[in-house]
Amino acid sequence: MALSLILTSFSRALGQVGDKRFLRVLLIGVGLTLLLLIGAYAGLLWLIELLLGPETWVPILGEVTWVDDLASGASLLLMLVLSIFLMVPVASAITSMFLEEVAGAVEARHYPALVPAAPIGFWDGLRDTINFLGVLIMANLLAIVLYIMFTPFALFIFWALNGFLLGREYFTLAAMRREGRDGAKRLRSKHAGKIWLAGVLMAAPLSIPLVNLFIPILGAATFTHIYHGLKAR
Repeated sequence: MALSLILTSFSRALGQVGDKRFLRVLLIGVGLTLLLLIGAYAGLLWLIELLLGPETWVPILGEVTWVDDLASGASLLLMLVLSIFLMVPVASAITSMFLEEVAGAVEARHYPALVPAAPIGFWDGLRDTINFLGVLIMANLLAIVLYIMFTPFALFIFWALNGFLLGREYFTLAAMRREGRDGAKRLRSKHAGKIWLAGVLMAAPLSIPLVNLFIPILGAATFTHIYHGLKAR
């Protein structure tokens, strides 16, 4: 039943790609996702050079000089590989920026009888985004120990951990628009298993380079449908 709801929700999100309002947000989201990914990668190269010196050698890239390497072909290849990990915080940031527009487009098409939702205040949203990004980054840094200890299962641990965290954030943001913070938490607790599964099924395609550029916006639309599906039960 949970899997059916998740797949139906994703199918509806995918089916709305041709909608002008939704397509505009999707394209803007993909563009900003790419820019954030490049920015995160540039910051990573800069940090490597800052910590290890200007003549650091890195596999694939060779000697690191972050500005030059950012524009190189080898750098593009490495960025695609690192996007598996960098896309998780990027997806979180994109969702926080575009959830309101995505949810509005979804509800206008699929739930037209609903009254307009109360928008989340800018400072409340910014506070939630910063707090969640901190938790997300810290959890993944701590999980490096598990990745090393259980290397054959590292990808599955990554999916499970980030599926839990992303599902929690995406659902909370979608539900808060109509339930408020406390109501969203209660509904999230009631359906924790389903939300975790939906988060895992979102984290998995975030591990696929290029495909992962589209996932943050499609994920926001999918979780909007999931919220309405769970609320109706």
